[in-house]
Amino acid sequence: MTDNRILWAEAKNRLAAALSFLGFAPELAELMAKQLGSPKAIDRMTKYIYLARPRSEEMLVDEMLAICDEIDAWRRKKTGQEAQENYYALREYGGLGRDDKEVEE
Repeated sequence: MTDNRILWAEAKNRLAAALSFLGFAPELAELMAKQLGSPKAIDRMTKYIYLARPRSEEMLVDEMLAICDEIDAWRRKKTGQEAQENYYALREYGGLGRDDKEVEE
């Protein structure tokens, strides 16, 4: 097993244990892990379960979706920052938006 698979399996097992601790079906961990998409997100969900002790599956799903939304927002932000950096690099070094007079000065 690769290190990444081990990290996933361990995170999913921690999530299943947290769900079982509160009386939820541990099989729910498999579905949640797939939706969350990373061991770090799975661990974040596990921490929520132990701290908040949700009483319904709806509360679990709401938090899972909130975590997924935050991760998506972070990815969009990083993608936008990277695009902006590329634009400025192209403009600075590639001549985009500059005319020849600016280059000569």
